[in-house]
Amino acid sequence: MNTGSFAPPKRLGLFVHGLIILAFAALAVWTLYSLTRAPVGPTLLIYILLLFIALPPLPFFGYRAFSLLRADYVLDRDSLAIYWGLRVEDIPLTDIEWIRPATDLTSALQTPSFSLPGALLGIRRHVDVGPVEFIAAQTKDLLIIATPKRVYAISPANANAFLNTFRRSTELGSLLPADAVSQYPSFMLARAWENSSVRFLWLMGILLNLGLIAWVTFLVPALTTVPLGFDAAGLPLEPVPSVQLILLPVLSAVLFSAGLMAGLFLYRDADNRPLAVLLWASGALSGLLFLLAVLFLVTAPL
Repeated sequence: MNTGSFAPPKRLGLFVHGLIILAFAALAVWTLYSLTRAPVGPTLLIYILLLFIALPPLPFFGYRAFSLLRADYVLDRDSLAIYWGLRVEDIPLTDIEWIRPATDLTSALQTPSFSLPGALLGIRRHVDVGPVEFIAAQTKDLLIIATPKRVYAISPANANAFLNTFRRSTELGSLLPADAVSQYPSFMLARAWENSSVRFLWLMGILLNLGLIAWVTFLVPALTTVPLGFDAAGLPLEPVPSVQLILLPVLSAVLFSAGLMAGLFLYRDADNRPLAVLLWASGALSGLLFLLAVLFLVTAPL
């Protein structure tokens, strides 16, 4: 057999990332719940600060968990393809100078800063081989891949089988010349940003959400109560403390962020790009609708 998939071990990494996501999500939910019941004053500002601390890590660790979930090392007679989230590295076998276990190095290879099980990502310099880019899940059975341009560290679950397959593939030789491919998540952002329609939708969504946050922050101290919604007959519901208006910009920002990330995933394929643009348009439209919702709520007769 001269081809195969050698995915990294994922169970421990997914478990650790799941716990972290759960912890930050619980903190965000508790903070949001407390925020809607806090009196206007220093306590309110503390809860707002906690909310801004709890929410940003969620997409970061969520993307890392997603990256590990779809991580794979695919080896065939022509190339070694490394998939890690939206990162794609396709290395022609003719460009690989050698592959050896990290334990063969004369001095220990240090992992990148802020490494976690399932996410050994980043670049670390080694005295013997220079900068090493980690695209790995664990330090056990770590393999070093040297190419003329870069040195990589990967962690297939079965390192011995990977090495044996690599040796057989190089002995058989390449069937077709392969082109090197290096694709980063930031590349997708830059490619989408070049589209004027996408750029307009992103900017409009960001500005609408920032405007909504600023407006609600200004309104909360000026209002005592506000009807947070309408009944089936179109009449305002019972008034609630005005601080609960914070729910609307938070929900709007969460929806916009989720749509932005999902759209980037779809935008990778040309056939799915209309769906990505539609998703981003929906995110911008939802921001406008939330803005109108606040307008209706604060002007509704009590």
